Amino acid sequence: MTHQTPALYALSGRQYIDGGWTSGRSSRQLDDRDPFTGAQLLAMPMASRDDLDQAYLAAQRAQQEWAATTPAQKTELLNRLAQVIESRAEEITGWLIRESGSTRIKAGFECHATLNLVRECASMPFQVEGRILTSHKPGEQSFVFREPLGVVGVISPWNFPLYLSMRSVIPAVALGNTVVLKPASDTAVTGGLLIAHLFEEAGFPAGVLNVIVGAGSEIGDAFVEHQVPSFISFTGSTDVGRNVGRIATGGQYIKRVALELGGNSPLVVLDDADIEVAAHAAVVGRFLHQGQICMSVNRVIVDRKVYGDFAALVAERVKALKIGDPNLADTVIGPVINQAQLDGLLRKIDNAHAAGLTQMAGGQPSGLVLPPHVFGDVPAGQELAMEETFGPLLPLVVADDEQHALALANAGDYGLSSAVFTRDMARGLAFSRKLVAGMTHINDITVDDQPNAPFGGEKNSGLGRFNGHYALDEFTRAHWVTWQAGGHRYPF
Repeated sequence: MTHQTPALYALSGRQYIDGGWTSGRSSRQLDDRDPFTGAQLLAMPMASRDDLDQAYLAAQRAQQEWAATTPAQKTELLNRLAQVIESRAEEITGWLIRESGSTRIKAGFECHATLNLVRECASMPFQVEGRILTSHKPGEQSFVFREPLGVVGVISPWNFPLYLSMRSVIPAVALGNTVVLKPASDTAVTGGLLIAHLFEEAGFPAGVLNVIVGAGSEIGDAFVEHQVPSFISFTGSTDVGRNVGRIATGGQYIKRVALELGGNSPLVVLDDADIEVAAHAAVVGRFLHQGQICMSVNRVIVDRKVYGDFAALVAERVKALKIGDPNLADTVIGPVINQAQLDGLLRKIDNAHAAGLTQMAGGQPSGLVLPPHVFGDVPAGQELAMEETFGPLLPLVVADDEQHALALANAGDYGLSSAVFTRDMARGLAFSRKLVAGMTHINDITVDDQPNAPFGGEKNSGLGRFNGHYALDEFTRAHWVTWQAGGHRYPF
């Protein structure tokens, strides 16, 4: 058999259903382009409702046999998948750069994080545990088993396409479920088709993973409301997530749902912080992947006592960042994902200027590359501070004292990640416990996702938790079973 790389396979432009590659049957065509050069990466017919049905039915047919596969066999396949990812790391990194506009720094980080995730989940088949309960009935044995959910539908975003697809796919598969994955159209390869090739090369059975590339307007609602999946895992914007939640829980077929949505992550600098360390973290936490990360530093809240020196350090660092070609090893700011994203960011910049905000760093876009912008002394109610800004814009907000900083950090509708900088560990822990967020990091950036730590948010940032034993609960169901020898005395 002739050996081909995943990249060559992906360029065939087909859907991956039931272990085979088939042409999509929608009249719509995908035009997948490099956001930096504009070059076409992939053209393919997209999936139709019929393709969606075929994918879900294939997953349903494969699920029981996959669930019955021994833990040792599942672990062996997951370890083999990790080996494939490791051996193809440079190809994967190259695809992430070309398709998602990732800088080489971010793409390498994403590939490595995905590899760690697969290795961590390889032990999951052996971690599933039940319980024996005390029964109130004489002679009865009472058990709780953890069972696979069945078929899991995964909708993934374009910003960390490989990792955020795999974060749901891998634990689902490890725990005996089968999957239908719908990647974002902007990252059809790195969010879906490339993953299918990796699974295929690792030797997973047909139907365990199915990947369909389709327009949300054509198959999005049907993907969620379909009869087959018992669980929908969605990562994306809060607005779309609301609709996913409504359909999943309010339609004809009620199902479980996990929603990893938007954020407005605060980084708080208290008056005793090491401001050089905090300034460095603020710049990295905001401008990694052009700020296109749900847990990116979206606003910095700084105690008035240290604001002037801190703001100067941030502006100095931002002006030194290298922007442009994401293929170069030292580029920090590459392109945003598409023109619509850039247009939205430019509107926010225009609004900031109209509001009289002080711009401390910035510049004009070149293609889809927008230089990093910093605005100082931003009012807490201004849109840059109140809304999620998925791009390289950083607002600095001044707090009067620690209590004011806490109130500002907890203001708003989101509660994903957060950070606080202080030299006093006890103070940092006490402050962190009062933040309404799923994650808080003391003296570190807001961007962190470790395979054994709970990832998820509060308020409008979503529902559910990923990673580690938290994923065991998300991707399995509790099944109570009792046993009686017979002869029970009933009341009638």
